[in-house]
Amino acid sequence: MSHFDDPHFFVSGNLALNFIGTLSGRRAEQRDMVRTPAALGDWIRASGLLDRAPECDDATVGDAATLREAAYRLAQAAMAGEAFPDADRRLVNTVARGGIPEATLRPDGTVHHTGSAAHALAAIARSAVELLGGAERERIKECGREGCTRLYIDTSRGGSRRWCDMTVCGNRAKSAAFRARHAEPA
Repeated sequence: MSHFDDPHFFVSGNLALNFIGTLSGRRAEQRDMVRTPAALGDWIRASGLLDRAPECDDATVGDAATLREAAYRLAQAAMAGEAFPDADRRLVNTVARGGIPEATLRPDGTVHHTGSAAHALAAIARSAVELLGGAERERIKECGREGCTRLYIDTSRGGSRRWCDMTVCGNRAKSAAFRARHAEPA
């Protein structure tokens, strides 16, 4: 399994961007990694939003996909320096107004996160609002490796990061470039 097929590949530097990354291969063979209620619940748990996978149904999966694609289009607009699509902006704002997961400090110093799938989606939407309405919006990039469409926040000093993850996409891109430079002439 490559990271393209791993819904628990959290390298984007932002909750909303990691959620956007659950649809891989956007310009080729798409793979939706949260297309079932169980997969969505597992992603929510793995993301740390909730300690346990929440109850999800097909309607929740549909709501999650709608939110994910609206956030993706808003991020694309931000990267292109374009105005946000109004319908997408309104949808993300509406979802962000929902209740978010509850965090409780336990006696042992650990934090317990509880809530519903709707709470988790509200937290994802709020993450998108904060990212797209803040200075980090200028640092959103798409992975430079062919076939990878994962978005991430470029936190490198000079803003020169090219891949969502150096150990996967960066190494593969560099290996492919090396092979191309050293290929036998036809």
